[in-house]
Amino acid sequence: MVRVLNVYSISAFAALAGVLYGFDVASMSGVLGTQQYKNFYGNPLGVRQGGITGAIAAGSLIGALSSSFLGDWLSRKVAIQLGTILWCIGASLQSASTGVPMLVVGRIVSGICIGLTSSLVPVYQSEIAPRTVRGRVVSLQHFAIALGILIMYFVQYGCSFLDSEAVFRLPWALQTIPAVLLFTGLFWLPRSPRWLASKDRWDEVLQVLAFLRTPNSDINDPLVLAEFKEIEEQIRIELEESSNSYSELFGRKIRKRLFLGMAIQCWSQLSGVNVLLYFIVYIFQSVSISNELFFSSIQYIIFVIATVPTILWTDQWGRRASLLLGSLSIGVWMYIVGGVLAGFGHTNPVPNQPYTWIITDNPAASHTIQASVYLASATFALTWGPIEWIYPPEIIPLRVRAKAVSLSTAANWLTNFVLALVMPPLLRSIRYGVFLIFGTFNMAAFIHVWLGVPETKQRTLEEMDEIFEHGEPVWKSFTGERYSGRLEALAKEIERGKYGVHRTEKIITLGNGIPR
Repeated sequence: MVRVLNVYSISAFAALAGVLYGFDVASMSGVLGTQQYKNFYGNPLGVRQGGITGAIAAGSLIGALSSSFLGDWLSRKVAIQLGTILWCIGASLQSASTGVPMLVVGRIVSGICIGLTSSLVPVYQSEIAPRTVRGRVVSLQHFAIALGILIMYFVQYGCSFLDSEAVFRLPWALQTIPAVLLFTGLFWLPRSPRWLASKDRWDEVLQVLAFLRTPNSDINDPLVLAEFKEIEEQIRIELEESSNSYSELFGRKIRKRLFLGMAIQCWSQLSGVNVLLYFIVYIFQSVSISNELFFSSIQYIIFVIATVPTILWTDQWGRRASLLLGSLSIGVWMYIVGGVLAGFGHTNPVPNQPYTWIITDNPAASHTIQASVYLASATFALTWGPIEWIYPPEIIPLRVRAKAVSLSTAANWLTNFVLALVMPPLLRSIRYGVFLIFGTFNMAAFIHVWLGVPETKQRTLEEMDEIFEHGEPVWKSFTGERYSGRLEALAKEIERGKYGVHRTEKIITLGNGIPR
C-alpha cells in the first residue's frame, strides 16, 4: 500500500505555489484582448501595458531577494505560507481595483509571493528529494506553472463571454483558492531535513529522513543513515569554516556556482518563450489568426503536455543535454517567426494597435508562425522550463543555498520585469526584429551551456563540491557517471556495522558502533 504522504505527494502539493505563478501569467494574457479590460483601464498600450504586466515581476524581485532571510529564519515551508497570505491580499486588490494604480499595487503585492515561493519551493523540493529522482521532483514546479497557466486561461476564456467587468474581476478573485489550499496543507508537511540540520535539530533530521526515504519510517535503514552522515559531514565542514554570509557567495569557491545559477535563470527568460506566453494574443492578432483566444489556449495545452516527459526522464537524460537541445531548438523557432514576419509582413495601417507590423491574406505564413510558436513553447517546456528550477538549488552548499537561490531567482525576475516592460513598445517599434534577437540569445545560451554548465544528475546535494572542483572541462561531465556510487558504498559500510548513530555534545554523528 502506497503511503499518502511521500516525496512525490509532498513535492506536488508544495508545487501549488507554481500554480500561483501560472495564474499570474494567464491573468494578463487572457484579458488583453477583451473589450471590457480595454474600456475600464483606458486601452493601455506600449509602456503603460508593459508596466501593468511587469508589476508582478517587480514585486517578485522584492520577494526573491527577501526569500533568503525568510527561508533561513522561518524555514522553507513557513516562508512559503507567508507568501500565500500576500498572494491573497494582492489578488483581492487586483479584483477590486478601481484603476491602473490600484491594479499595479495589487500585482506588486502578488509578485512578492511569487518571488518568495519561486525561490523556496525548488529549494524545499531539492532538500527533501533523494538524488535519484531530484530532477523529477523539482520538475513538478514547472508542471504546476504550466497547469496554472492553462487553468486560468480557460477560466478567463470562459469569462470573456460575459458582458461586464466580471470578465477580469472574477478570474483575479479566483486566484486566491490555491493559495488558501497551500497555506492550510503546509501545516501537515515536514520541514526540510537540511534546514533542520542547519538549526542543530538532529533528532528531527533523522526522523524526517526516515519518513521520506522508507515506508515504515525506519531510522536504522542503511541508506537513511548514509544520507544522514553526508548531511552531518557537510554541516561539520560548514561549522569549521564558520561562514554563511553574503560575502561568501562572491568568494572563489561559490561565486562560479552563484553566477551559473543566475545565468541559467536569465537565459531562460531571454529564450523569449515567456514573452510568447504573456503576449501571444498580440502575436496571433498581428498575423491574422482568427479566434486568437481559442488558438492561444492550444499553446497552453501543449505547454502542459510537453512538461510530462521531462518529469519522467530528466534524471536519466540529464540537465546539460536538455539545456543544449533546448537552446538550439528554441533559437531555430524564433528565427523562423522573425524571418516569416520580415518576409511576408507589412505596416499596420490601423492606428492605436499594440502591434504595427501585420501579415494579411497569407494563411501559409500565418500558420507557419502559429506552428513555430507552438513548437517553441513545447521545446521550452521540455527543456529549459523545468531545468531552470532544478539546477540552481542543487549546485549550492546548504549554508548559502537559500541566499544563492534568492539571487538566482531575483535575476530571473529582474529579466522578466525588463522584458515585460519593454516588449509592448518593442513589438510596436522593431517589430519582427524582436524574434531575431531572441533567436540570437538562444544561440548565445547554447555556447554558454556547452562551455560552462556541468552535468549534475544522480548526485547528492552534498557531492556538488566534487563536480565543480575536479578541474576538468565541463563537457567531460556530460553523463555525470564519474561521480556515482558514494552514497550506496557508505550505506553498505553501515549495513556491515562499520558505522552507528550516537550523540556527541552538540549533534548526532555516525561513528564506529552499532546503529541504534
